[in-house]
Amino acid sequence: MERFLPISLEEIADRGWEQLDFLFISGDAYVDHPSFGPAVICRVLESQGYKVALLCQPTWDKPENFAVLGKPRLGVLISGGNLDSMLCHYTAAKKPRSVDKYTAGGVMGKRPDHATVVYAQMVKQLWPQMPVIIGGIEASLRRFVHFDYWENKLLPSILESSGADLLVYGMGEKQIVEIADYLSGGADVSDMRYIRGTAYACDELPEGEEYVQLPSWKAIRDDKKFFAQAYHLQSQEQDPFYGKPVVQRGQNKFIVQNPPVFPLTQKEMDAVYDLPYVRKWHPSYDTQGGVAALEEVQFSIVSCRGCFGSCAFCAIHAHQGRIIQARSHESILREAKIITQLPGFKGYIHDVGGPTANFRHPSCSKQLKYGVCKDRQCLFPAPCPNLDADHSDYIELLAKLRAVPGVKKVFIRSGIRYDYLLADKKQEFLDVLCRYHISGLLKIAPEHIAPPVLQRMGKPGKEVYLKFMRAYAKKNKELGLPQYLVPYFISSHPGCTLNNAIELAEFLRDIKHQPEQVQDFIPTPGSAATAMYYSGVDPATGESVFVARNPHDKAMQRALMQYRNPRNRKMVLEALQKAGRMDLVGTGPKCLLAPEKNNNRYGEAQGRTRSKFSADKNSSRTKKRRF
Repeated sequence: MERFLPISLEEIADRGWEQLDFLFISGDAYVDHPSFGPAVICRVLESQGYKVALLCQPTWDKPENFAVLGKPRLGVLISGGNLDSMLCHYTAAKKPRSVDKYTAGGVMGKRPDHATVVYAQMVKQLWPQMPVIIGGIEASLRRFVHFDYWENKLLPSILESSGADLLVYGMGEKQIVEIADYLSGGADVSDMRYIRGTAYACDELPEGEEYVQLPSWKAIRDDKKFFAQAYHLQSQEQDPFYGKPVVQRGQNKFIVQNPPVFPLTQKEMDAVYDLPYVRKWHPSYDTQGGVAALEEVQFSIVSCRGCFGSCAFCAIHAHQGRIIQARSHESILREAKIITQLPGFKGYIHDVGGPTANFRHPSCSKQLKYGVCKDRQCLFPAPCPNLDADHSDYIELLAKLRAVPGVKKVFIRSGIRYDYLLADKKQEFLDVLCRYHISGLLKIAPEHIAPPVLQRMGKPGKEVYLKFMRAYAKKNKELGLPQYLVPYFISSHPGCTLNNAIELAEFLRDIKHQPEQVQDFIPTPGSAATAMYYSGVDPATGESVFVARNPHDKAMQRALMQYRNPRNRKMVLEALQKAGRMDLVGTGPKCLLAPEKNNNRYGEAQGRTRSKFSADKNSSRTKKRRF
């Protein structure tokens, strides 16, 4: 029977361990599930025979708090959690969030801002000679000089800020085993400066190596355009087949990134997801109501990694890579059978996917030999002629999952790339999707419809979305199913002017859609769009980009997407006035707002008519009451 990894001295003693090999410090509560990075890395180490325990959300007021599980033999591993700690704490409007889904009971304040930095600094104070290895999404995407939106300033590499000895970027399973084996063999962490998928800080650059040098901290600080250049240069080296080491002079040290790790093979992917996860939060959290983040993934299955969509606002391809890695059908079916036995399972698998659900293999055959193209994207501005748009494997997998005893329905809730779906000449997947895998609503993400904005986003044009809308409606009509699309859009993305935002509002009017929720663009570390936001320059083209940075300007764009909401009327009216689009205020079918009744002749006339009618009616009622 599977058991949890230890998180207390009592649980360590129950295993008969006198000393840990590794201590893993996490900014999240402990959830033993393959969708939670700390659990995966610790399970991988456990599978290799290492003794590892988790210290979750320690208080950070003094270093001694980090010694409660004892001093480990080989090293300390640190992750800020499944989300960047700043994103976990603050909204797009920079307001504190009220709930932390990765903490028991949703309680806020259980981790510090910049958790990885704070934890590493504490460990270095406690055990100065202890190897400290940082990883996870926060470390991975802050490995170079970066912009922090919430502090509104340029920050140095997290390696400099934290004092860590080594940084693991990407998913980390291969790197952590190699690091552990070297440390166990007696190697010094300062000698491990050649492991793929890692980065480190040093005083002098290694001699005799060919590397790509990025603009320095000082250059970027003095001229923001160099931030865009730095992003472009380092993003071109994020391929394991041709990527070179990347170097950047920081505030006080050089940051050196080794080339990315090679993609996991299917056998390696299976091994990671076949590990003995309990698939539950640690029982010590039961009295606090558990960890809400588990509810979203408990009955879901990860089938793939990586994304060749490469949207500008997303950093998944920077973390997981552009080359798709997929699990075997057998491994996924084993997990499905485990899920059917879990308490609370009611017959519904909530998702089978990854960053993009319908990516199950590399976008073209050459990628596993030569890597992805350096000078073009697979889907943007149009699908590459070499694109292998084929859903056959995914269709076969879904059919097998539907046949698993105890499974009533298999949903797909990960993102669907509808441009990739349309590029598949067989067009079988749309029928399967609509027939079996939707619960009435399909959520997709066109993100915008104005061509200048889509150009900066790296998303397909409006005509592609409209083509999918028509195909989706036609297919559901054929099937006799009342199923609808729920499109997601982003406001205030770099490149989006007020007129572009109005164009989107008009499109929403025309398709008769009122978004219930709006996602305002958040410049998180590691994305091309964040480089645009900070520098005002498109990293790919060097062109200047309009950016709505003022909170009021951003609020107007956001309000336009929900122009029917009465609370937004004042803001929408201001936006239309500012853009010179008062033609959209009136009673016509193309108008976004009705006229204000007391501020124009039409309103005054209507008001007088209503007042006279009301007076006559009230007078009549008075007379009736008298009799």
